[in-house]
Amino acid sequence: MEGTEIVVGLDIGTTKIAAIVGSRNEYGKIEILGIGKSESIGVTRGVVANIEKTVQSIKAAVEEAEQKSGVNIHVVNVGIAGQHIKSIQHRGNIMRNSLDDEIKQEDIDLLVENMYKLVMQPGEEIIHVIPQEYIVDKEPGIKDPIGISGICLEANFHIITGQVAAARNIHKCVSKAELEVAELILEPLASADAVLSEEEKEAGVVLVDIGGGTTDIAIFQDGIIRHTAVIPFGGNVITEDIKEGCTIIRSQAEALKIKFGSALAKENKNEEIVSIPGLRGRDPKEISLRNLASIIQARMEEIIEHIYYEIKNSGYEKKLIAGIVLTGGGAQLKHVAPLTEFITGMDTRIGYPNEHLAKNVSEEIASPMFATGVGLVIKGFDRLEKMENAGKAKETVKGKKPVKTHSKKTNGGFFDKIFAKGKEFFEDGGTN
Repeated sequence: MEGTEIVVGLDIGTTKIAAIVGSRNEYGKIEILGIGKSESIGVTRGVVANIEKTVQSIKAAVEEAEQKSGVNIHVVNVGIAGQHIKSIQHRGNIMRNSLDDEIKQEDIDLLVENMYKLVMQPGEEIIHVIPQEYIVDKEPGIKDPIGISGICLEANFHIITGQVAAARNIHKCVSKAELEVAELILEPLASADAVLSEEEKEAGVVLVDIGGGTTDIAIFQDGIIRHTAVIPFGGNVITEDIKEGCTIIRSQAEALKIKFGSALAKENKNEEIVSIPGLRGRDPKEISLRNLASIIQARMEEIIEHIYYEIKNSGYEKKLIAGIVLTGGGAQLKHVAPLTEFITGMDTRIGYPNEHLAKNVSEEIASPMFATGVGLVIKGFDRLEKMENAGKAKETVKGKKPVKTHSKKTNGGFFDKIFAKGKEFFEDGGTN
C-alpha cells in the first residue's frame, strides 16, 4: 500500500457512529479497507448533546476501523446534520478586469469565496456554497464557464447554513478524540453521492436519508442540487411509539422493529403473534404483528407526509422523473418503499451505497445504513482530486494553513512529500 491515498469518513449519527476507511482502485472505484462502528450515546437528533460520551463512541469506532484496516487514522471527513440546518438561494457576481482573458478556475473560486462572506443570522455560519448555474455577461444557463470570455461573471448559489455551536461541538469531539477534521460535509449530500447515479440527478430525484434522529432530504434536478431540508423525525421516534404502544422496554421495541417491523399493516395476518420475554419472572407478553405494523405505519405516514410537503415546497414536484430514493437505516424497514409510493404517487426505490464501490465489497457495507459514511469517503476523494488539480495541495486562499485530507498506511506518503516541498520553498525565501 506504499503511497496509496486513503480517506476516512466519520458518520456521527444519532444511533451509531461509523468510521469507514477507503482507498481508490485503478478503475476509480472505492475499496473499503475497514469499518468500525459503535453505539452513539451522546448525540440527539443529529446534534451533539454530550461531548464526553460522543468522544468515547468516536474513539471506539475509530479503533475498530484501525484494527480492521491496518491504517493509523489521523484525519477524517465528518458529516453534519440536525434540525438547525437551513438552505437559502442567493445570486452573486464579480466584475473581471479584461474581456480578452478567458474565465479561469481562479475567477470561480473568488466568486464562491465571496459567498462565504455573506452576513448570516447571529449564531449561524455557512457550511456549503454550491454553484447551481452561471451567467456570463447576462447570458444565463451556463454550467461550466471556464474558457468563456466575459466581464461580468454571475452565479445562482444554493447556500447551506447551520448553527455555529453545533459545528464547533462536532469539531471539539473530533479534536478530543485526537483526530483532525479535513472537511465538514452535509450528510444528505454525502448520502446522495453514495446512492444516486448521474442520470437520476439529471432526470430529477429526491434523496431521502431516514436516520435515527432525523430524516434528511436533498432534491436534484438537471444535475444540480435544488433543495435541502432536515425533518426532526427518524427511526428512533418509531421505536418510542412501539415501546409505548406495546408497553415494552426500549431494547425490545428496537429488536421488534428490526426483526418483525413492517410499514404496511395489511401485509400482516391477525394470527401472526410474537412472544416477548417478561421482566423479572413475569409472564411473556404476546404482541400481534399486525398491531406492531399499524403503530409503525402511523408514524411512517407522518414522516412521508413531511417529506412530500418539502418536495412540493421546493417547486420541483412535477420535474422529478426519477422519483424518490430512500436510504439510511430507516430505509431497511419492510414495505417502506410501497408506502412512500402510495402516499406521494412517485416512483420509489431503496438506495444502496454500491454506485461507486468496488465489486468485492461486503454485504454489511452495501447496506443503506452506511450510505452517509461511504458518501463521506467519496467526498474526501473528490476534494483530494480538486486540490491536486488546483496545484498540489494549496488548500484555501488567504493564508489558511493547508490541511491534510487523508490518513495514510505508510510513512513517506503523498502529503509528507507535499509538506516537505512547501517547507523547502519557504526556507529558501520563496525562490527555487
